[in-house]
Formats: sequence, C-alpha cells, structure tokens
Amino acid sequence: MTDRDPSPPDALSRAAPGRGRDIAFMVVAMGVSLPWLALRLTGFHGDPATTAALAGLAIVGAAFVLSWAAEAFEKDVSQALALALLALIAVLPEYAVGMVFAWNAASDPAQASYAVANMTGANRLLIGVGWSAIVLVSWLRFRQTKVTLERGQAIELAVLLAATLYAFSIPFKGGLSLFDTVVFVALFGVYTWAAARAPSREPELVGPARLVGGLPTMSRRLVTFGLFIFAAAAIFISAEPFAEGLVETGLHFGIDEFLLVQWLGPIASESPEFLVALLFAWRADAAAGLRTLVSSKVNQWTLLVGTLSLVYSIASGAPHPLPLDDRQILELFLTGAQSLFAVVLILVLALNWKGAIALFGLFLGQLLVPFEGGHLWFAIAYIVLAIGLLVFDGERRTALLRLPLDVRRAVSGRPAAEPVPELHPAPTEHGARVEA
Repeated sequence: MTDRDPSPPDALSRAAPGRGRDIAFMVVAMGVSLPWLALRLTGFHGDPATTAALAGLAIVGAAFVLSWAAEAFEKDVSQALALALLALIAVLPEYAVGMVFAWNAASDPAQASYAVANMTGANRLLIGVGWSAIVLVSWLRFRQTKVTLERGQAIELAVLLAATLYAFSIPFKGGLSLFDTVVFVALFGVYTWAAARAPSREPELVGPARLVGGLPTMSRRLVTFGLFIFAAAAIFISAEPFAEGLVETGLHFGIDEFLLVQWLGPIASESPEFLVALLFAWRADAAAGLRTLVSSKVNQWTLLVGTLSLVYSIASGAPHPLPLDDRQILELFLTGAQSLFAVVLILVLALNWKGAIALFGLFLGQLLVPFEGGHLWFAIAYIVLAIGLLVFDGERRTALLRLPLDVRRAVSGRPAAEPVPELHPAPTEHGARVEA
C-alpha cells in the first residue's frame, strides 16, 4: 500500500463549488437502495415485478457507491491495480446474481441455464455496447475516431486471449467443472499480480470519488471502507430477490425468462460500470474508460465464469460440473467467438470507429435474431472476421507476436521499444479539444 497526500488546497478550493452536487449524488445513490433494504428487513413479500424493480434499484445504487469508493481507493494503491479493482468491484452485482443462480441450480437444475444466461449476456453486453460506446462518446465530444491504449494494457489482452482460447474447450465438455474453475481463477490471479506490479501515477478523480479522495488519509480510508461495506451488504441482500423476481416475472407475463435474465439483469447490474467508463471518455480520457471496460471483461471472463462451477459444487455438496444444455453451449460458444474478435481488434492497442461499428452491429444483429441457428452463424462470423484480420493485417500479426514481450515490459515497468502513438485531445484557443 502507498500513502499519498490528499489533493492540494488549491485543487480542493477549485472543486468546492461542485461539492454540494457530489454529496447529492452520493445521497441519491444510497437513498435508492434504502427502500428495498427497509422492506427486506421487515419481511416484505410483494409481486415478482415489484420485487425485481426495487431490488434492481438497490443494486444500481449500491454499484454506484462501489465505483466511487473504488476510484477513491486509487489514492492508496497503484493505478493499474486500482483499475483492476474498480473493474472487479463494479461487476460485483453481476457476480452476486450469477452466484445465486448457480447456488439454486443444485436444487433446481433449471436455474443452471439462468447462471449461464446471466454470464453470457453480461460479457456480450460489455463488449458489444460498452466498448463501442466509448468510441462514440469520444467522437461526439472531441471528434476522435480512435481510442488508443497504452502498452501496459498488454497484460489484459494476454489474459483475455488465454481465457478466450480456453473457453472454446468448454462447449465440447458439456459443463463447467472445477478444473475450469482452477484455470480461470489462476488466470485472474496472474492478471491481478501483473497489474499490481505495473507502475502507478497520481489518479484524477471527479464527482463523489473526488470528494472522498480529497479527505485526509485516515478519514479517506475510513469513509472508503464504510462505503464498501454499505454497498456490498446492499448488493448481497438484493441479489437473490432480484434474480428470483426476474424469473418469476418472466413466467408470470409469458416472457422467455432465459432472455430476461440474459439481458435485463446485466443491464441493471452493469449500468453504473458503463457510466463510470463513459464519464472517463466525456472528460477527455477515453483511454481510461476503455481500460476500465477491458479490465471488467477480463474479470467477467475469468473469475465470473470460474466461480459458477465452484458455487454449484459447494451447493451440491460434491464436486459436480455445472451442466450445460444445447442452448447454453451455443450461447457460450457465441460469447467466446465475440471475445476472440474483440481481442484481435484491439491487439494494436487501439479501437477505431470501424471496429466499434463492427462490434455494435454484430451485437445488435444477434440480439434481434435470438434463435439458435442464427446465433451459430453469428459465432462463425466473429471467428471468420478474427482470422481474416490476422491473415490480411500484418500490423495485427506483429502485435500478436510481440504480445509476450509487451507483457514482460508492462510487468517490469520498462518502457516499450515502440511507443503507441498518443491520441490525447489537446486544448484549442476556444477551449474545445481536438485530436492530436
């Protein structure tokens, strides 16, 4: 742990006009969680739709609180590790919902499909909408057509590529086993270790995170710890009612509960994470926004997938693999194919407008054609495009071969031999920003 001084007095004074707004944001975020928490403690049992709505609001509010606390935590750890923790904490609601389904699957086998639905939906939403939205905001705000990452993000790319390649073996096994847990958790451990060794820099906090980060060291750590405790408690109290409410709502209204869990659940639980990343892009730091979502993808594609079989085995009382039926196998295959295409796109440590449109267009297409045959063709399209990029783009082939070296340099903190061109917005005489 490092101990950094709080923001200088002049910075705090400049931020003072926004302190009331920051406090209001924090009060609102905590306030939307309180109605459900109060009802839950009094034994409330309402209709499924009301339960899902109130519990979902509590999760959203708690996730915002978590993200602010995690950003403020950057004052006490390296930025690379803080971004990894921010991504991990931001998807905590997703973990909670997925674990509820995996746990319940031990006594109700039908719920195994919901665990996979929640996991695959969250992963595909993160790339198809999240990564693309960062490029869109960057273009709308500063007319930048490309978001560039640093060589240090080779760590995320290497782990994400390894997890994606391994994930292709799961559909052929017909289930998620404890061996898969070991592999995915090990990959997450390697990622966290490498991120912790990466060089750090002083964070630039905004909003409620800036308010907390500007406190004296001891007060900051106490407040941050308190926010973590509140948000985590709210999420875990709300996760099971939210998950069950979604399923019962689908059954009650005749909606395919698999699709409801696959898309509505992740939209609710990941919206704060998206907003944090988009805020980075809006503040002329699109690279940090994309880094956050790439880190989140690594977390969800390693730890989230790996823990499902572990939770299922614990609930079953024996080391049983989480079973997968044909539909779940296809969903997992499609998710792996999308991940492969996304990794190949950003092998050059940049995502341009063409790549963003491709990610969003393919995502929208498979969303509008939610039948198994269509999903298979979209999975094949992702894989063919990924292979095509590697075959016909020499720069991407070179980047793939250079990836191990970039990872070693990132872990050691040494500069890369060939720095990535910077595309940071520079201020103009009118106060706007243009692409450098």
